[in-house]
Amino acid sequence: MCAKSNEALQCHDVIIIGGGIMGLSIARELAAQGLAFQRTTADPKAPAVNALLVAARWPVRLRPAGAAPSEPRRWLLAGVAAPQRIAVGVMHVPNRVSVHKGDYLASALDVARRWRGGPALLIGDTNSGRIGIDEEAPAFDRLEDGWIQDLDRAGWVDAYRTLHGDRRSYTWYSPNGDNGFRLDQAFIHRSLHPQLEGARYVWGTPSGEQHPRREALTDHAALIVDFLPEDEQFTRTVAS
Repeated sequence: MCAKSNEALQCHDVIIIGGGIMGLSIARELAAQGLAFQRTTADPKAPAVNALLVAARWPVRLRPAGAAPSEPRRWLLAGVAAPQRIAVGVMHVPNRVSVHKGDYLASALDVARRWRGGPALLIGDTNSGRIGIDEEAPAFDRLEDGWIQDLDRAGWVDAYRTLHGDRRSYTWYSPNGDNGFRLDQAFIHRSLHPQLEGARYVWGTPSGEQHPRREALTDHAALIVDFLPEDEQFTRTVAS
């Protein structure tokens, strides 16, 4: 969630929740931190169902994408009217037990290939990764691995891999085998490549504690991506 670290609430211009329970308390807390412009896929009639949220310091408007995934509450494309405008496509890809995962990945890839909207990133919990480097135990197959490679060929690079190469880092651990997987990524459009400043994962620090620890606040690590806009002011995005 957005509260995975104090840094997430206090130091960032755009906060993304890529799959979580969207209660009014979360929206109010973000607004109190200056992130008052918000869009969400949450259904007020189903508050306990996972949804997506974008909260920013500048106006946020929804953007249409004809080829977008049709999964309810799992896709949100929004434009943020920051000093340098940016579009954010938030994803919560179904896991493999869903028959819709392949369709979702294909639709998201179609959006990426058709994109002509300028600086943008696709970000969130993709339930996907590269074979051999994003998993402690075999989990991914050609569907997930190929999808990430196809995004790269379409001009959308994995921010973390661009900066850190094949370094191992995991954002979720299986509750049974305790094996790590990097399920959360940010894919940066080619127009943003020169401004990519940093990408890192952080675990939450519970209230009253000094150090972060795994699964302290949620079962996914937060992904923090830093950009250096043309005016040299940082715009940062957090996803879970």
